[in-house]
Amino acid sequence: MGEERSVGIALEGVSKGFGKVAAVKDVNISIAEGEFFSLLGPSGCGKTTSLRMIAGFEQPDAGRIVLQGEDVTNVRPNRRAVNMVFQHYALFPHMSVYDNVAFGLKVKRVPKDEHRQRVEEILRIVSLEGFEKRRARQLSGGQQQRVALARALVNRPAALLLDEPLGALDVKLRKNMQFELKRIQSSLGTTFVYVTHDQEEALAMSDRIAVMNGGLVEQTGSPREIYERPATAFVADFIGSLNAFDLRIDELIGQNAVMRLGESARIVVPVEAGHKPGETLRAAVRPERVQIAPARGAPLDGGSRVDGIIAEVVFLGMYLQYHVDTAAGRLVSHRLADEAHQLEVGDQVTLSWEPEEAALLGA
Repeated sequence: MGEERSVGIALEGVSKGFGKVAAVKDVNISIAEGEFFSLLGPSGCGKTTSLRMIAGFEQPDAGRIVLQGEDVTNVRPNRRAVNMVFQHYALFPHMSVYDNVAFGLKVKRVPKDEHRQRVEEILRIVSLEGFEKRRARQLSGGQQQRVALARALVNRPAALLLDEPLGALDVKLRKNMQFELKRIQSSLGTTFVYVTHDQEEALAMSDRIAVMNGGLVEQTGSPREIYERPATAFVADFIGSLNAFDLRIDELIGQNAVMRLGESARIVVPVEAGHKPGETLRAAVRPERVQIAPARGAPLDGGSRVDGIIAEVVFLGMYLQYHVDTAAGRLVSHRLADEAHQLEVGDQVTLSWEPEEAALLGA
């Protein structure tokens, strides 16, 4: 994240239940000023409830919410320096774009002579110059989304909270708006807290991500950290494709555990101290890290090598997905579709990867 930033938003030991259901359990999150921070997880994991507590729409049962150093746990939503954008934009259909954006300024009784300057400035940032007089119904979905963003940002909040705001858009427009959102956030330097269940969306836009499951935060880190070094089995499985398998430790060589699969085949995974031969652990490697080639002889020095037969080939546009039956179970390898000498179902192949490409999975 570069230079150290001050904390903009903090959830400290926050819990929230609805009846007998614990929606959020002892969540501790610190979000830096100017950070694009995503809450990522499946439906019912507690991410939207956490966002609503930051906004003040829900009251925590325990813990506190801190905004720019001030405890706002018991502060009403309209007294908090945050604005929220929902999946349904709720624009006023009878108003022009200009009046929709200026509405918040009128509510907050900002002097009228400031209105035009601030509205024009935010419309320029969201690339809607020249649309001031159009009605909401005359706009595309992406344009409506940008009007909703402008309306929320024109008040210059300390943070903008976004609850799956791209969910109503088609796939192509959604991809375009991901880049637009990141551009707008970078331009303004406003703290964004973004809720999504879409892993690719979170990876593409976020400075950091908190992965939630069952009301708990399972891991917080940069997109690269979460993708390449998942802390738990849930995070590893939820973020991207994954080859997971049982690793029987046949021997320890330095800091690596080795499982033998015959005379020339083996799997090598880095482990911490304390493990012993005979243990069975859960390990994983990403499909894009797995090299695939026609069956060959010697293994890579120090690396993993598994022989198998291609059971299925799936075309996914830019790349091919090879499903290979091996002694370690079915493993998947990704390969660019335009590479020469494409392999076919029934071919005998060798899968290989370096030790550092694999990792143990936590609980």
